[in-house]
Amino acid sequence: MKARWDIFCSVVDNYGDIGVTWRLARQLVVEHGCEVRLWVDDLRAFERMCPDIDVQVSQQWQEGVEVRHWPTEWPGAHSADVVIAAFACQLPLAYMDSMAECDRPPLWMNLDYLSAEDWVVGCHCLPSVKFKGVQKYFFFPGFRPGTGGLLREAGLLERRQAFQQDDAAQQQFLQTLGVFPAAGARLMSLFAYENPGLAGWLDVLAADRHETHLLVPEGRILGDMQRWLGVGSLAAGDIQMRGALTVQVIAFVRQEQYDQLLWCCAFNAVRGEDSFVRAQWAGRPLLWHIYRQDEDIHLDKLDAFLALYTAALSPSAKAAVVALWQAWNTQGDMAQSWKMLLEHWPEVSGHAENWCLEQGLQADLATALVQFYESWI
Repeated sequence: MKARWDIFCSVVDNYGDIGVTWRLARQLVVEHGCEVRLWVDDLRAFERMCPDIDVQVSQQWQEGVEVRHWPTEWPGAHSADVVIAAFACQLPLAYMDSMAECDRPPLWMNLDYLSAEDWVVGCHCLPSVKFKGVQKYFFFPGFRPGTGGLLREAGLLERRQAFQQDDAAQQQFLQTLGVFPAAGARLMSLFAYENPGLAGWLDVLAADRHETHLLVPEGRILGDMQRWLGVGSLAAGDIQMRGALTVQVIAFVRQEQYDQLLWCCAFNAVRGEDSFVRAQWAGRPLLWHIYRQDEDIHLDKLDAFLALYTAALSPSAKAAVVALWQAWNTQGDMAQSWKMLLEHWPEVSGHAENWCLEQGLQADLATALVQFYESWI
């Protein structure tokens, strides 16, 4: 009999929370034969990456997943066999009562945020609080053995490598987005939160002798982009040129298309968690805009990842990567740090592929969750 899973997602960071849970839900259905209900409190945010969603409907099926609107007033539903509270969201009290009333209480997990910090390994799969006898467990994604790993669909890396070796396939995909980069131009993507450091980076790209074609999905960075360009507004399809830099705004795309976009680009600036992981699977150099937290505790997470990610680089290449990431996240000098990175481009590019393949040796997150459930029962 198929295991029934309930995944609860409270949309906090625009698209990151729903991006992770939507990928996970589909993979559990397709690769592990699970019955999955995905409870989402903001269907409009979901609609951006799944345009087939009807935001007026409280219950619908999308790609084998039962998608349910999670309203303020709980509509009533029996507990599943496995219950995932994504990113420490608080389950409805009535649902928790339903869990406690089950003859066999469900496996209840808090799927936490991704971190490379050392303490994650020690806390992964530990029991947390109880509710009327129902035990909750911590479940941490991560980059090290002893964590839950990263979301990665079966065959993803093989598909990515085949796509990157097929120039015609890349050109055809870009044309569907209306993207026609000049021959020899460095194609890059930019998906970020608001960032005052953007202007310094764009200045150096515009003044470079090498042409850059920068693809900017619709999002929060557009305000900073408008100010630098000196235009009143930007929308999907707009193209602006300044010196050696071409800026092109593209529409928000489905997750599968965003993967291909990352695969096409020589460099990807990403944000949050979902796009951060997908950029790593692209095997290309990247820049992470981490979600800001109170008292700058997000910088501890940034430093922990950088220490892990740059460990195999030469000292000078490591210094260049660290300088760029820290400048981007602390309003530092993006112009100088970008120039430093370009001096080590071949090494940094090769390292991105090696890092991807190394991470691909670990069990993926969906498989790790299923294995934890099977060992629990």
